[in-house]
Amino acid sequence: MQLRQLWLSDFRNYPSFELHLPPGLTVLGGANGEGKTNLLEAVAYLATLASFRGAPNEALVRDGCSRAVVRGLGERSGREILVEAEVLATGRGRATLNRQPVRRTADLADGVACSVFSPDDIDLVKGGPAGRRRMLDELLVHLHPRADVQRRDLERILRQRTALLRQMAAGGGGRGPLRPDTTTTLAVWDAKLVEVGEAVGAARAELVTGLGPGVDAAYRALSGPDDPIPSTSAVALAYDAPWRAGGLERALAAVRADELRRGVCLAGPHRDDLVITLAGMPARTHSSQGEQRSLALALRLAAHRMVTDRLGEPPLLLLDDVFSELDATRRSALLVELPPGQAVLTTTGPVPEGAEVAQLLPLARVGAGGDGR
Repeated sequence: MQLRQLWLSDFRNYPSFELHLPPGLTVLGGANGEGKTNLLEAVAYLATLASFRGAPNEALVRDGCSRAVVRGLGERSGREILVEAEVLATGRGRATLNRQPVRRTADLADGVACSVFSPDDIDLVKGGPAGRRRMLDELLVHLHPRADVQRRDLERILRQRTALLRQMAAGGGGRGPLRPDTTTTLAVWDAKLVEVGEAVGAARAELVTGLGPGVDAAYRALSGPDDPIPSTSAVALAYDAPWRAGGLERALAAVRADELRRGVCLAGPHRDDLVITLAGMPARTHSSQGEQRSLALALRLAAHRMVTDRLGEPPLLLLDDVFSELDATRRSALLVELPPGQAVLTTTGPVPEGAEVAQLLPLARVGAGGDGR
């Protein structure tokens, strides 16, 4: 995947901006607040139609404007691609791939592909389960675009089933006889949740099994002298889904009384977790900050390599100031471990020693309003 040009209009702090990207590594330098991360966010938006920082669409539109436009021209598998996205401050925007409408993320499967490395990735290790589930689901969509349909179906089913459970809880929480119509409706949503939930859980579990060895290998390569690596596997991944032991239908039956009382869905893939252990101990609670950061990088590197193998070419690599968070040993190790292909790196300091830079672009402050980064 090669992205040659990026155009922005009223995106974040950019009234208008054009960026030419050569093959190899482009370094965006400058102080905080000048919009370096905003440029990476725009590139990633072309691949996912979402902010990798978790920002709502209205935050992506420059202050005082009603819409923003992001356009990218590049090449993938020898074919020219043009992705154009309109972001609205209110309402739903539009996107096209080679002038054809894009209705969901899966439609971008033949468009821009990218991997994002961010300092916030440490939350994949030390944060709550939601971020790890989201990482797995996003990786599944990269590997198998139809997984996006399953993900959306699961979200819809959970919304509808939760609304029904809240209604039933408000009507007595199962302490009295249930109305036949609501009981029948709940059974319908149970069946839908079992079908889609089982498929999502199986896909995630298979993904975790395939991802584990790559994470272990990447962690070993990134580890510094302060990270003792045991002779046994340094890193292990496990998909924690207790309901899978007996199936989701049985798990739902077991929690039915509590669900009716509390009005929430208590079993299913929306409550699962990716458990990461280092030397046999939970990394979330027993690893140092440096170990957790190396683990987060290892997760991203392993995922990037899986997508490269699936696509037959590397996705565009976006590195958001990750080197500033690492010591010299880990910086050098990460440079060695960076996969081949096109990459864009932001930095507030000097270019990392040993980096082979194709283009160095110092950014001056653009516009006003303080939403640059």
